[in-house]
Amino acid sequence: MKIRRFKIGDEPALHCVFFSAIHDIAVHDYTPEQIDAWAPANIDAEKWADRMRGINPFVAEMDGEIVGYADVQSSGLIDHFFVSGAHPRRGVGRMLMAAIHMEAERLHLTELVSEVSRTAQGFFTHFGFHIVAQQSKVIRGVVVPNARMQKVLSQL
Repeated sequence: MKIRRFKIGDEPALHCVFFSAIHDIAVHDYTPEQIDAWAPANIDAEKWADRMRGINPFVAEMDGEIVGYADVQSSGLIDHFFVSGAHPRRGVGRMLMAAIHMEAERLHLTELVSEVSRTAQGFFTHFGFHIVAQQSKVIRGVVVPNARMQKVLSQL
């Protein structure tokens, strides 16, 4: 497996990862209505592509296939962090989190924050994040709960 930076043309594969992560993994923690609001079958491909280009994520590849992606912004925000529903518990998330931490160090960040799904809260906790607040986010008119999580980074 390798981690690399996003490149133009990755957008459709990243959407497949996003969709499968929610429909195959998060489905255990959310209702069908919440899942469909969060990751609808029909998307605006141009808006999706613009979003991916804007967040410039790290991309995880296994045997040439994109199996996960995650980003960290200069503010310390982790906006997207998704592993394909076909590749859970294979170290993809761990490698993406390591890339995020290396980037955070490079950017001299003092904290990382993210809005984390119920499904991923245990994973983020394992990497030293703690819940700051439980939230009720409204997506396409449907309440989809998550938690704002934070990790304070060591200062040198």
